[in-house]
Amino acid sequence: MHSEILAPIVALVAWTLVMMVWMIVVRLPAMKKAGIDLSKARGGRPGALDGVLEEKAQWPAHNYIHLVEQPTLFYAIAITLALLGQGNGFNATIAWAYVGLRVVHSLVQATFNKISVRFMLFALSSLALMMLTAHAGMAIWNAQPAPLVESVASR
Repeated sequence: MHSEILAPIVALVAWTLVMMVWMIVVRLPAMKKAGIDLSKARGGRPGALDGVLEEKAQWPAHNYIHLVEQPTLFYAIAITLALLGQGNGFNATIAWAYVGLRVVHSLVQATFNKISVRFMLFALSSLALMMLTAHAGMAIWNAQPAPLVESVASR
């Protein structure tokens, strides 16, 4: 049987891929409208198209970047909880809350992009991430190391 916390990990990866497609679907026509010829375009950096493309066309791209920033910490701590045998029950519920908040954050940012709403969602998701991290820390702290005799005998 697998750890329940793995499902929200898969869900957030899937959502990130949805946002990647959304970004492409919105940006390609905006780039064409701005006269950008992709066959001649070279290099680039995040934000290079800010001020070149209409603002709303950049919102899904900005969100995609956000989904490959802080959620990497979520993936690490969720996998840690799964490996510790602590990825079920309340921790899985917190993980789902984190994913739900990140999805709503994406929808806000890619549509009407009100910063006060986005910040509230970011803060709540960060709180969920902090809770998961604290629970992983407590599980590690409270874990009883194998006695030296058993460790040596099992080799």
